[in-house]
Amino acid sequence: MTDAYRLHLPRTPDTGTVFSSPHSGADYPRAFLARARLDAHAIRSSEDAFIDEVFASAPQHGAPLLAARVPRAFLDLNRAADELDPAVIEGLVRAPHNPRVASGLGVIPRVVAQGRPIYSGKMSRTEAESRIATHWTPYHARLQTLLQDARQHSDRVLLIDCHSMPHEALSNRGPHPEVVLGDRFGAACGRDVMDRVEAAFRGTGLRVSRNAPFAGAYITQAYGRPSRQQHAVQVEIDRSLYMDEARIEKRPDFAAFVALMEGVVATLCDIGRHRQALAAE
Repeated sequence: MTDAYRLHLPRTPDTGTVFSSPHSGADYPRAFLARARLDAHAIRSSEDAFIDEVFASAPQHGAPLLAARVPRAFLDLNRAADELDPAVIEGLVRAPHNPRVASGLGVIPRVVAQGRPIYSGKMSRTEAESRIATHWTPYHARLQTLLQDARQHSDRVLLIDCHSMPHEALSNRGPHPEVVLGDRFGAACGRDVMDRVEAAFRGTGLRVSRNAPFAGAYITQAYGRPSRQQHAVQVEIDRSLYMDEARIEKRPDFAAFVALMEGVVATLCDIGRHRQALAAE
């Protein structure tokens, strides 16, 4: 374990599926909380609380689970390291327009949910680079290694990028989806693999949609290479299914939801068990 992540490994790895939870970190540095404009509860509003526990059965089914320790409000591991915001970091030359940075959601976020600002002023470029070196770089180095290692067990690698979404994000869309799967509109995952991933969630009775309104961010974009049999899918689960969003507490039936999800996790691991049939000579 490092300051950047917790790594949960299977006793017997046997699948090409890898699970990553970049936004569930909850180790808030005291100095960060002291400096923030928000209280210790409000600053957690952009955290994917408990989503690593929702997928915690992955090692039991042969797959590793990489989970952030650092919180999203401090550093966003689902952004590129160069998505730097000149409105929160000193000495930056303004780069070409980036919608995520412009909205305050760069690699070092300026805001949490509902656009609430985290800081009163700016931080130094040195501080920003230190955060990236200490947390972003080791997390992504380990993720790269896990994906490379997965090739030992399958000729198909499947990265499941685990997230949660506020219930209100989709509540005005009629019978809203409870799970949104993002594959960058097919750029990050092959259709046959995506079909099987969707079927795994639909099989539990959950309502599922693809790529709307979340199509995947940096991790799916950077690691999804279906032409190389490396597939990446961002999974967004409605938080209200397993937690009280206002209190940031698990629902009384949290264990039942985790048990439901274990079946999904097992199926996702099965998708990663794939070997090409050898052609007859």
